[in-house]
Amino acid sequence: MVIPLLLRFERKQLGSKELVLLALLTAFAAVSRVPFAGIPSVQPTTFVIIVAAFIFGAESGFIIGAGAALVSNIFLGQGPWTPWQMVSWGLVGLSAGLLRQPLLKWKWIRLLFGFIWGFLFGWIMNAWVFLSMEEQTLTSFLAVYAASFYFDLAHALSNVFFLALFAKTWIRILERFKQKYGISNVA
Repeated sequence: MVIPLLLRFERKQLGSKELVLLALLTAFAAVSRVPFAGIPSVQPTTFVIIVAAFIFGAESGFIIGAGAALVSNIFLGQGPWTPWQMVSWGLVGLSAGLLRQPLLKWKWIRLLFGFIWGFLFGWIMNAWVFLSMEEQTLTSFLAVYAASFYFDLAHALSNVFFLALFAKTWIRILERFKQKYGISNVA
């Protein structure tokens, strides 16, 4: 899933403004994860990806999400989970970009979207954990998903928190940046 989207992005002709914007948003999403590393599953990374995808579209959201996982793991540790995080956060950005019209209109839909993705992100990561287990049984599957409930809930609630407090301001800032520099859809 990641490879075709990255190859499609690679073939695009982007100007320096667009590349700098993508790099800046990716770096911000990645670095925003580091200070919160001590609080499991609480980080503004998902929020940054969602809001950037609202303004700059699905492909940009995917690139920012996948890149944020890769870059943040430079600080927090790379491993076999990194591609799964890249796919998860990439899908957050992709879906936020595809659904941006209804999500931008109503605050409660944005909050619900962030809440749902807190769980979906965890469920995708749980799939990696389950598939890496030596013995894959229904019991181990249920145990993995049950054990992650608190972490998924923390991620979902932190998404709601960041979206509720900061989304309106970020959307206004990114929209202004988009207009000021004449950027339509980045990717």
